[in-house]
Amino acid sequence: MHQPREWTLSIEAALVARARSGDPDAFRDLVEPFEHELLVHCYRMLGSLDDAEDALQDILLAAWRGIVAFHGRASVRTWLYRVATNRCLNALRSMNRRPPLHAPPAGLHPPAPSGASEIAWLEPFPDVLLEGLPAEPGPEARLEQSEAIRLTFITVMQLLPPRQRAVLILCDVLGFSAGEVVEMLSMTPDSVSSALKRARSKLRQRADDLERPPAPGSERERHVVARLAHAYETGDVDALVGVLADDVLVSMPPLPLEYKGRDLVAEFHARVTFREGRTYSIVPTRANGEPAFGAYIRHRAGGPRHALGLLAITVAGDRVSGITRFDTRVLARFGLSRALPPEQ
Repeated sequence: MHQPREWTLSIEAALVARARSGDPDAFRDLVEPFEHELLVHCYRMLGSLDDAEDALQDILLAAWRGIVAFHGRASVRTWLYRVATNRCLNALRSMNRRPPLHAPPAGLHPPAPSGASEIAWLEPFPDVLLEGLPAEPGPEARLEQSEAIRLTFITVMQLLPPRQRAVLILCDVLGFSAGEVVEMLSMTPDSVSSALKRARSKLRQRADDLERPPAPGSERERHVVARLAHAYETGDVDALVGVLADDVLVSMPPLPLEYKGRDLVAEFHARVTFREGRTYSIVPTRANGEPAFGAYIRHRAGGPRHALGLLAITVAGDRVSGITRFDTRVLARFGLSRALPPEQ
């Protein structure tokens, strides 16, 4: 049962008063309901779950130190988003995020990539961490919450200048008004309006290139993912080609290599992923509201199956438009091990 808003505000006011007097338990009760959504906000800003978790701890410490200056002119939630966004902007200014340069392993001869991504820090976000988020954003929101966590959206955010990124997320994802964002970021109304216009234009350019994905967990999505999984389980390049969109993009952070287009992606899989007759065991999961799976290399001689990594799948229409391979460091986030026991 929902409590009346007046009752909720009175409880919040009492907690604020106690926290301002130095009561850590009151501060914890005050901010704990917002920690989950603040983590997602930091992830949208930073593109890395590790960085988001570090930022959240810094934000909570800053909020504790600054609670004495909170006078209730905005809600606690708005105040926390102000602290969080500015801390993320500070973090972005101080981060060195140049992509590392890696030579391919000895004996491996991948085709020349179609491009090089600068977003080497990109990490997936487990769907389990999306459970329990507030269902309704503010009245100014223009984007669906499911859309605003997909890897395509997170990637576009990382390509925007930090303040454009912050303004778009605050306005179009979270639904804060332009006036609230002016106060939160200490910007002028004109600068907020300009940043929002530019960010929307860049997001629209990317979104217009993609078909709408099928509903999560739908029969259509399951069918597409099953076809892709079968290609990996059998090492079948032709089966892989049959499920790929013409402009499919394969990326593999932290490696900066990108392969775009069905023919080049097929060549990459033939020469690298499926080389020497490799096949894979597949363990399904979900990342960023989309299908994903852990891929484990089968060995003809038997023995443990070691992980290739986590494959996050972008589905557009009835085709796979993106495969993002994350290395084995992220597997634990999804409850996956780095190796499976031998097949029976």
